[in-house]
Amino acid sequence: MKQYTTITLLFLVGATFFSSCKLGKEYTRPELDLPEQIADTPATGTRTVADIQWPEIYTDTVLQGLIRTTLSYNKDLLAAAARVKESSFAHRVEKSKLFPQLSADGLAEREYDRSPGNTFNAEAVLSWELDLWGKLRWGSQASLATYLQTVEGQRAMQMTLVAQVAQAYFELQALDMELSIVRQTYDARVESVRLAKLRFEGGLTSETAYRQAEVELAKTRTLIPDLERKIRLKENDISLLTGHYPGRIPRGKNIDEQTLTHELPVGLPSTLLERRPDLRQAEYKLKAANAKVGIAYTSMFPQLTLTARYGREAGELSDFLSAPYFYVGGKLLAPLLNAGNNRAKLKASRAALEAETYNYQQTVLTAFKEVDNALTTFYKIREIRESRSRLEQAARSYMELATLQYINGVISYLDVLDAQRGYFDAQISLNNAVRDELLSVVSLYSALGGGWETIEN
Repeated sequence: MKQYTTITLLFLVGATFFSSCKLGKEYTRPELDLPEQIADTPATGTRTVADIQWPEIYTDTVLQGLIRTTLSYNKDLLAAAARVKESSFAHRVEKSKLFPQLSADGLAEREYDRSPGNTFNAEAVLSWELDLWGKLRWGSQASLATYLQTVEGQRAMQMTLVAQVAQAYFELQALDMELSIVRQTYDARVESVRLAKLRFEGGLTSETAYRQAEVELAKTRTLIPDLERKIRLKENDISLLTGHYPGRIPRGKNIDEQTLTHELPVGLPSTLLERRPDLRQAEYKLKAANAKVGIAYTSMFPQLTLTARYGREAGELSDFLSAPYFYVGGKLLAPLLNAGNNRAKLKASRAALEAETYNYQQTVLTAFKEVDNALTTFYKIREIRESRSRLEQAARSYMELATLQYINGVISYLDVLDAQRGYFDAQISLNNAVRDELLSVVSLYSALGGGWETIEN
């Protein structure tokens, strides 16, 4: 037995010694030549909007509830979580190949021929593929990068879902407000028809003004069912995001009562690479491609597997315990002639790595474009909203004056209609600007990598 122990120790020491080499080029991040600052904003620190958790951005408690429901029940996000588990176990499978594998085997059989006999066999097999050149470690590294891809993919999806729910919620509220404006306009035009009819019947105006008032009333009425349809469809969109069947979506503050931050810390360009999960996901994909080059390169070298067997075999069950055997062996597998198969695989993996390098650089460029677009929209839409607010105030004053002058017979009904149309358009335009200002915050927050952090309840 002492001899068996000595051989086993030599087996383990030799395996450790021969597994210390790793050939291939380790991963280095490609040169990106990042700008000194993001867009035209001064880079004064490393803090970014991504350091602000989404409940600090979206303060409407109803919206917060919808986002939490989405993060708990959205089916795509749950599927992404399952893929994370799958890739975690796949990485464990690859990592296990670095260690010895122990298995047991038992056999009992009887032969029926000219000399019938029994065979009883039981053995334990210890096998270990020596990672002479680092192939197995490259495989483990590739599976780890794939696992981290799924982790970042889940985070990127969470970031996207938070933005999608917030956007859909603000769009729903904008539709609510637009419907309210249309109904108010409808009520006002009902009164206009009543007034025009009285003036026509009293001989103060022609029938034309009365009929024009009826036309405007009818046109306004046609807007209501279309807006109700859009509201229902938007509610269904939110229901799908939250992982529920279609139903009514609760509302919180009106859209004109929503207050989002007016100052968002952008931070340094380098922080964008670390904060946006989709950029980290793209880099892990690049790391996996680099590891696959290592696998292809080390596959061109010999592969050595050591095997140790200990068992007992006998023809009679009574002699089974007194018939032990033990041996240690090794198998060397070296590629000699395969028509350039391994070399072609190496070249293919290097080409795939080159493609992933360009894909990563393109992803970074796209991310910076998205941030620049979001920043431009964030700052300019505020100016648009302020100008449309002034327009709405001016249009309301003009309509009130025109109505008063019409009642006093100073101007015709056509002037009143023109003023009413102008005020209605200004109201809708301001409502859209308020919505767009809220959506610009959502877009910028998402573009800078905010919204993927898990909030502990």
